[in-house]
Amino acid sequence: MFELPELLFDTQAFGSWTSGETFDYHHGKHHAGYVTKLNAAILGNEFEGKSLEDVIAASRKNNPKIYNLAAQHFNHSYFWNCLSPEFQTPDGLLAAQIEKDFGSLEAFKTQFADVAAKHFGSGWTWLVRETDGSLVIKDFHDADTPAQTDDTPLLTLDVWEHAYYIDHRNDRGAFIQGFWDHVNWKFVGEQLG
Repeated sequence: MFELPELLFDTQAFGSWTSGETFDYHHGKHHAGYVTKLNAAILGNEFEGKSLEDVIAASRKNNPKIYNLAAQHFNHSYFWNCLSPEFQTPDGLLAAQIEKDFGSLEAFKTQFADVAAKHFGSGWTWLVRETDGSLVIKDFHDADTPAQTDDTPLLTLDVWEHAYYIDHRNDRGAFIQGFWDHVNWKFVGEQLG
């Protein structure tokens, strides 16, 4: 059975960017709901006992209900790891790769923010490493996830309204802007391997 991951930070430590109330709803209700429904949906069938990535891959084409629940569990679990209450900057290999593929950290942030802001409806903006080693920003709709691809996930931002509506109402731009003060670049760098 899958479990809701514990948050590795104080949910009150993000100031006005994301409140404890938002984490209570986003993590404690939305994400918890995906996990509960996923566990009920896989009970006693061919998906039970598989890894989350295997459930995503096996359900993608023929079981949209299970796929959506599993993908949302993956996306949200990953998103929590991408957050830090403390301001960080990328360094080492990650900083060099961002510089190589985007020209600068600021250019990367601008492109990433633009993709996230222009996303129509619900979904996720991801920084991934493609099989050729290059870093690319990708837009995924609804529950879709790079976990179903050959790309290596590095960084994600949830652009579903439940991620920001309590604190920012319909101002997705303010949510995106504040994200850069709370990226866990240490975690992102570790994903480069």
